[in-house]
Amino acid sequence: MTELGLPKEIQACLFDLDGVITKTAVVHAAAWKRTFDDFLRRRDGDGFRPFGDADYDEYVDGRPRADGVRSFLASRGIELPEGKPEDSPDDETVHGLGNRKNDLLLELIRTDGVEAYDSTLRYVEAVRAHGLRTAVVSSSANCEDVLKSVGAEALFDVRIDGVVAAERQLPGKPRPDTFLAAAKDLGVDAPAAAVFEDALAGMDAGRSGHFGYVVGVDRVGQGDALRAHGADVVVRDLAELGAQR
Repeated sequence: MTELGLPKEIQACLFDLDGVITKTAVVHAAAWKRTFDDFLRRRDGDGFRPFGDADYDEYVDGRPRADGVRSFLASRGIELPEGKPEDSPDDETVHGLGNRKNDLLLELIRTDGVEAYDSTLRYVEAVRAHGLRTAVVSSSANCEDVLKSVGAEALFDVRIDGVVAAERQLPGKPRPDTFLAAAKDLGVDAPAAAVFEDALAGMDAGRSGHFGYVVGVDRVGQGDALRAHGADVVVRDLAELGAQR
C-alpha cells in the first residue's frame, strides 16, 4: 500500500459527490422523504407508512433520480406512468416525482448552502500531488454547480454526472457504466482505478466493474453493509487513509 492508503497499481481515483466530497447526502435524503411522504399521504391517507432511512439506503441512495423513484415505488408495490423528463413536479408520474424531489433539493441547497468535507478535498489534493488522475462520478444533474459552489471544480480531470450520463445514455449506479466511463476518459483500465463511495449502489457498481480498489465511506454507521456490497476497506473519513498533508 502507498502512503495514500491505496494499492500501488492504482493510477486514478473516482469519487462520488454526495456524502464523499460534499455534505449533501443528508439534504438529498430530506428531499426524498418529503417527496415520498407527501405522495404516500395523498395516496393512502394519514395512516401511510413513511419513507425511512432504510428505504433511502436500499432503494434511492446513489441512483439516478428516476431509477430511485421506480425502485422505491416497486418496493411498495406501486406503479406509476413513466411520464417524460420535462413533467411538472405536480404530475404523479415517475419523472414528475423525480422533478418534485429535485425542486425540493434545490430549495434546501439555496436555503442552507452546501459544504464540502475538507478532509476529502485535502485527500484529493494529495492524490493529485502524487500524480494520480481524478474524476467525480455522480448521478446528480446538479454536480457541476455544487462543485463550483465549494470551489472544487478544478480538482477533477473528468466529470461524469447525471447530465453527462443522459447525453451518453449510460445506465446509472448500481451499474458500473458511469465509473467505467470516467476511468476510460482518464485513460486507465478499471483494475488501475479506485472508487470512493458512501452509497450501497456505488459499492455494487465498484464491485461489478472490477475496479482495483473500492473505498466505502461510512458517514452513517453502515460499515457492515458497505463491506457486504463490495467495499475493500471502510473508513469514516478519508483522513483515515493517511494522506493528509
